[in-house]
Amino acid sequence: MVSYRMLLGTVCLVSVLVWLYAQSMKHTQAQSASQPMSMNQTNRLASEKSPYLLQHAHQPVDWYPWGEEAFEKARKEDKMIFLSVGYSTCHWCHVMAHESFDDPEIAKVMNQHFVCIKVDREERPDVDKIYMTFVQATTGSGGWPMSVWLTPELKPVVGGTYFPPTSKYGRPGFPEICNQIAFAWNSERSRLEESGNEVLRKLREAYTGSDGSTNVLNQAVLDRAYTHIASQYDEDHKGFGGAPKFPRPVNFNFLLRHMHRQGRASGVGSKALSMTLETLDTMARGGIYDHLGGGFHRYAVDENWHVPHFEKMLYDQAQLVGTYVDAYQITGDDAYAEVARGILDYVMRDMTSKEGGFYSAEDADSLIENGKPDHAEGAFYVWTQSEIEDVLGTQHAKWFNAMYGVASGGNAPIGSDPHGEFRHKNILIQRMSAAEVAKRFDVQPETVVQAMEAARDQLKSVRDKRPRPHLDDKVIAAWNGLMIGAFAKAAQVLPDADAYGQAAVKAASFIKESMYDASTGTLFRIHRGERSDIEGFLDDYAFLIQGLIDLYETDFDTRWLEWAAALQQKQDDLFWDEARGGYYATQEDAAHILLRMKDDYDGAEPSANSVALLNLLRLSHMLGVKDYQEKAETGLRSFSSSMNNQPSGMPQMLVALYDFLHPSRQIVFASDPKAPELEQMKRLLHQQFLPGKVVLLADGGAGQAFLGRHLAFIESVSRMDDQTTAYVCENYVCQRPTHDLEAFRTLLQP
Repeated sequence: MVSYRMLLGTVCLVSVLVWLYAQSMKHTQAQSASQPMSMNQTNRLASEKSPYLLQHAHQPVDWYPWGEEAFEKARKEDKMIFLSVGYSTCHWCHVMAHESFDDPEIAKVMNQHFVCIKVDREERPDVDKIYMTFVQATTGSGGWPMSVWLTPELKPVVGGTYFPPTSKYGRPGFPEICNQIAFAWNSERSRLEESGNEVLRKLREAYTGSDGSTNVLNQAVLDRAYTHIASQYDEDHKGFGGAPKFPRPVNFNFLLRHMHRQGRASGVGSKALSMTLETLDTMARGGIYDHLGGGFHRYAVDENWHVPHFEKMLYDQAQLVGTYVDAYQITGDDAYAEVARGILDYVMRDMTSKEGGFYSAEDADSLIENGKPDHAEGAFYVWTQSEIEDVLGTQHAKWFNAMYGVASGGNAPIGSDPHGEFRHKNILIQRMSAAEVAKRFDVQPETVVQAMEAARDQLKSVRDKRPRPHLDDKVIAAWNGLMIGAFAKAAQVLPDADAYGQAAVKAASFIKESMYDASTGTLFRIHRGERSDIEGFLDDYAFLIQGLIDLYETDFDTRWLEWAAALQQKQDDLFWDEARGGYYATQEDAAHILLRMKDDYDGAEPSANSVALLNLLRLSHMLGVKDYQEKAETGLRSFSSSMNNQPSGMPQMLVALYDFLHPSRQIVFASDPKAPELEQMKRLLHQQFLPGKVVLLADGGAGQAFLGRHLAFIESVSRMDDQTTAYVCENYVCQRPTHDLEAFRTLLQP
């Protein structure tokens, strides 16, 4: 991981330089205002497909998409580039767009001094990552909208996130900053260019690193990581760290692996499990969960998980399904299964195209009323007490209000509502269980359960008539890969979940038919109406490969495993670092990219390298490819210094290290794919939490022949007494096969 402190000195120089010329601001502003500008209300973004870019297509800013046309203009006119990066469901992106980019006077300043470029971070994560690293390194924080000023050669010199239209919130006004930077470019260009060169040099040094060949990979690394992550646990409010509170499922993935290896009854194992379950329970009761429609909002702005930032991202839904399904496997508690179902049903209902692809996100903001222009964050989701009483009637409203913390004056903490958007409104947060409500009102718990289920349905029906938040209907290959895996895993584990498996199959089929060129083996990143020309990045390949492996283990259709293997080969060709190991995020010949970066930070999404190394380990055990195991080890060594020094930033990479250090178990079924006994054995298998396993089917036909071409021992696997038979193996050494369910259960025990 890059140490952001190493770049602070460079930006401090630029900041001083910019403010040194603050006295020139009045002159510069007067000069810009005196020059008439052509305010074309339809700019170049109108021909783009990204919902985010289209949101800016009718602004007075002369926006360009990322590409040679804009860069050539900057070189020809000797202007700096103003780069604005965001995404269509980003609340503060909307705020800055309305305050600054819609303002004709501010647009004049931008158009005069800069070539202005808009980038959708979800379309171009490569561009976003480079300049976000710069902004984080030089300001100590990051986020969207991201605002960066570049030289015509694309080197960053000044950056930040949201800027208000006038100086407030402790931030300089956006037009002031623009004028100051323009003045500095014209007056002290050499110093700005020198700064850009220095930043680029340090970034290249940071992402070169060593090959890690002498670094040690052992259990001690994992034990230290657990201690570090556990030290950040919030015992009072659950979760890790303070406000804002993010779900961050990668933490749970590591903790549950650690629990499994240490033993659930051990002190460390018990604590790892309790930290996970307590947080999952608190999140599911919190305002961050949509109690009416299912699914999780992006994060909570407060430490109590009450007031969410209301956008819903596909990658959060996908990862949290996996975590809640894991919790259900471990505990058998139906409450975790119900949360997982709530997420999946929401995605199927509201975030799935008719072709089967999964959409990217829903916005935090929406119109307050149909036919009126006023909008607010969370408007779709919040309630007044009187609205609830009108829908439910007095008696059931009392029960509902007690259960979900509804108050006459609203329930949002004042400190979590700086803009007053939730005044007198209620964000549903479960304060009482059905049993507690029943006791308080002296009724039977079953009566409350039934009444509250009906109440949620009634309120959702009313809510559905409100103006919905904006839907970003891009289909992103990477996020679809995560969601395919989530649906597949749910189909394996949850009872009566065939529809989830079908959703995974439909999505995978859509991507293969519409976002993949079989003639070249090329995966494309985006589909919206039609396939975009943006070729897949590392995360697109890695996340989709993971989803396809999960899908194969669900329905045993070898086409998914064959496609995963083909994508893996293509990924290795495009992104593998032969010198030091690990994967670059972009191809070697990527145009207009300053440097190839290797991401190892597991944040809102797992890093592509973490998932890629896990895929290598899984495929090595499924297909017997020795090179995959060696690549995984090389990659882990290349990131081992970061795992030692900053383990809390790499929990998913630590999961890969777990699977590397511990023997893999192969569960092989010899069976007709349609045999009822196979389904029984699969259900028994998936009742167990067995991380690091792989599951294969020897079907006696084409599937077994495909596997046999890679794994010699599969050729000898056969049914005993012509019955479905289970083989439990470790490093391809198998215990006595069985077709008895109880014997199979015993073989699965550690």
